[in-house]
Amino acid sequence: MTRSSSRRRGAIAILIVLVLIVAAIAAALLGNRDAPPDRPPQKVEATPEQLQLGRYLARAADCAACHQTADGPAYAGGFPLKTPFGTLYGTNITPDPDHGIGRWTADEFYRALTRGKAPHGRNLYPAMPYTAYHDMPRADADLIYAYLMNIRPSAQPNRKPDIPFPFNQRILMSGWNLLFFDRSPLPAASQGESPQWVRGRYLTNVLGHCGECHTPRGSLGQVQRDAWLQGYVLGRFEAPALTPQALAERGWTQEDLQRFMRTGLAPQGIAADEMYPVIVHSTQYLSDDDLKAMSVFLLGDQPPKTVPVPSAKPESGPPSAGRRVYLNTCAACHGIEGEGHPPGMPPLADNSTVRLASPRNLLLSILDGLPAQRLPNGTGIGEMPGFAHRLNDEEIAQLANYMRTAWGGRDGQVAAADVAKLREAK
Repeated sequence: MTRSSSRRRGAIAILIVLVLIVAAIAAALLGNRDAPPDRPPQKVEATPEQLQLGRYLARAADCAACHQTADGPAYAGGFPLKTPFGTLYGTNITPDPDHGIGRWTADEFYRALTRGKAPHGRNLYPAMPYTAYHDMPRADADLIYAYLMNIRPSAQPNRKPDIPFPFNQRILMSGWNLLFFDRSPLPAASQGESPQWVRGRYLTNVLGHCGECHTPRGSLGQVQRDAWLQGYVLGRFEAPALTPQALAERGWTQEDLQRFMRTGLAPQGIAADEMYPVIVHSTQYLSDDDLKAMSVFLLGDQPPKTVPVPSAKPESGPPSAGRRVYLNTCAACHGIEGEGHPPGMPPLADNSTVRLASPRNLLLSILDGLPAQRLPNGTGIGEMPGFAHRLNDEEIAQLANYMRTAWGGRDGQVAAADVAKLREAK
């Protein structure tokens, strides 16, 4: 390395430090602060019909999933949102004047939803999906605002984000927005122009903000529009691709999607991990027409034909290593031939997780297990224990390969090293 190049790198490092210092000072001076507006609490009048519609829209927008905890007051915040940059916590959006949005105006609420700007010009992090909500009509935002301003207030304080410097400097979000906040209409992964498809596009892309989890992101957390709904590893599990072809390859039809969004249960499996709260807080409450519209948008006006799984060939002779692990570990609940004991113990034949191109979710289900849960229709799903302490990496790989070849139409290419990587990443 030459002396001149070393000087250049040193100058660049100093410049970066100076920029961060200036950003921190600017954040303090420009009022990018978390404080309620200096005005009396707002009183919002609304008719019962408006409140009912606002409640419906708040559910369609899945506000509760991030803005309340499992055992906390409705919309009082506190839910942890883990990101690669640290942990954020859903804020209190009840009409409490000091900890919630009780002093916000309808204009301020609309700017927060669609521009990522809270009162005092404070930048919101895009975990609040203003990058999707930016296409929300003002009328819908006003209805949600009226509903939230008429629910029971909660004085639960907001929890500060656990994000290290420099990412905790909200002023930096101004630069992020300049680079990545694209206000043009969000893409469509399917083709269509019917009224149902158009309505489904709004419900799926904007209100439901499905792309926030099911679309790959770049190194700075920006959604990659050129890979819309092509799947993304969010946290530990993968949010699978929702393109028409990907859904058809896993056997999904419009009717199956509607049933899944209503109940969390379909022939392809049950809602688990991050999808379970979406069903519980949001899609179970949508009208039949709106669920139909979402399924039309996801698969398109002309849905592709579903891809059947080739029938598994019975094993001749002694069972393979994977089959032996299955019979000893899984068959009691899922059946000798993967038929399951529906609805509480779902079948593995044609199961969407087994059919995914990536074995990640299947391996994690085996390693970590899945909690017991109750679906909206009252169906109880029994706990699936994790087998990380009972099976070694080779046995789990053998089991996954057997399941994927027998019931998923996939080649058995899972290696013990793949299992070890996920085991160590927990």
